Amino acid sequence: MACVNPDGTITESAKALLRIIENPKTPVEISKQLGQPLFKIRSSLREMVSANLVKEEGDRYKISEKGKEKI
Repeated sequence: MACVNPDGTITESAKALLRIIENPKTPVEISKQLGQPLFKIRSSLREMVSANLVKEEGDRYKISEKGKEKI
């Protein structure tokens, strides 16, 4: 699932994910909260970490300052 569009904007599903990780969450917690399969959440998180929208803190993920600007 692509999260970042070619023009640098983010998809609605990416915005939804970013909104729920104001407080650090594990991929399993995110998956349950969004009702999406874990493999999709992990893929999205990898893409958003690469785009500096999300920070990885151990086994948890949190929105970055850049991520906050996008939503």
